[in-house]
Amino acid sequence: MLSETLKILNKQGIKLDKRKGQNYLIDNKVLSQIIQSAELSINDSVLEIGAGIGTLTIPLAKKAGKVIAIEQDKRIAAILIKRLDKLNISNVDVIVGDATKLNFPKFNKVVSNLPYKISSPITFKILENKFDSAILMYQLEFAERMIAKSGDSNYSRLSVMMHFYAEVEMLFNVSKDVFFPKPKISSAVIKLTPKNKVEFNELFLKVTRALFQHKRKKVRNALMDSFHEINDLDKNERKIIISKLDQNIMDKRVIMMEPDSILKLSKDLEKLLKEYYN
Repeated sequence: MLSETLKILNKQGIKLDKRKGQNYLIDNKVLSQIIQSAELSINDSVLEIGAGIGTLTIPLAKKAGKVIAIEQDKRIAAILIKRLDKLNISNVDVIVGDATKLNFPKFNKVVSNLPYKISSPITFKILENKFDSAILMYQLEFAERMIAKSGDSNYSRLSVMMHFYAEVEMLFNVSKDVFFPKPKISSAVIKLTPKNKVEFNELFLKVTRALFQHKRKKVRNALMDSFHEINDLDKNERKIIISKLDQNIMDKRVIMMEPDSILKLSKDLEKLLKEYYN
């Protein structure tokens, strides 16, 4: 795969830019694992983000009824279109643009080697849509934060949000040696299965952000130190509000807080703030 990738790129005079997340998969075994994990059929409409020169797009098109391939780089998208024409593949719609800004056509599955610099925004954008499952490749560190549970060292805001949005399964790790150009760290393939969406208000997002700025501290101290993320109350006012919250929760360390407890905390805090201003 490496020789074919280099041949295609060199012919067009294109040099890949790692800063743009242009790290192309060059291993057939990993490619096959990704395709098999997606469990595709002719009835599936697959969204692929960061299609590149079609390394994943072409085998996807052979398994699925339709592929929606999004590629931001116009020169590389042009190569993909030419490859598809040459292979007489007609069930791929190539969309040139920034996936974080586009409105996605309808799809029921997602299979992508995501550009790593947009991992977080594009994941949550995907999760705003209705679909059956997603097979996505991330940097290993990001993937580990997605699946982390309370008490884990890499438990984070991302872990909390993923708990509410989807079932997250780590399928397999991917060596950095199977990409060109080679990235600095390894990757992992994740399967996402959407959950029934939980409606959050802005306060929950603010509380979660405030807490995880100090995840090793007790909840009480984390709130005191970052209450400005939630509201502009002064120090004494903060103390009054925090003193009225569940003190068993206040005594816990943030890293030990279950996602459901954080949601409950945000609802309790919302009620207290409304009472305070009324």
